Amino acid sequence: MNHKPTAARHAARERALQALFQLDLNHADDASQATMYETLAIDTALGEAEPPLNERGRAYMEALVKGTRAHLAEIDELIQKSSKDWKVGRMAGVDRNLCRMAAWEMYFAEEKLEPGVAINEAVELAKKYGTDDASRYVNGILGAMTRLGEAES
Repeated sequence: MNHKPTAARHAARERALQALFQLDLNHADDASQATMYETLAIDTALGEAEPPLNERGRAYMEALVKGTRAHLAEIDELIQKSSKDWKVGRMAGVDRNLCRMAAWEMYFAEEKLEPGVAINEAVELAKKYGTDDASRYVNGILGAMTRLGEAES
């Protein structure tokens, strides 16, 4: 497991959040368009990166977006089980996508992150991009998710 966040990975997460948020709002109508939409969202987020991401950062950002999307149904189920009062579709887009990314990093990534690291990264991004309550909300859902994972294992 990876234990330490890096500036390059943090920047990659910011770009991944932008791409996932864009895909959440502008999703493909059918499966044949999904790859095109995903590529466009990734390219758009990378094009706006200042400073530009290095090669490793770009690769991680793409893995984060594609991995999160590949496991979306499983991740949304985890979020739903961890969120008492909110359906995934009713969550704020930033919050929903931060929880999705952190869940992918904790449970599905090839190199899984320690839950504390993934949660901290998501909370920091929630402070920057979410509402005033977003960081507490994201922290609560992800904390409940890790407790749920511990209970199920």
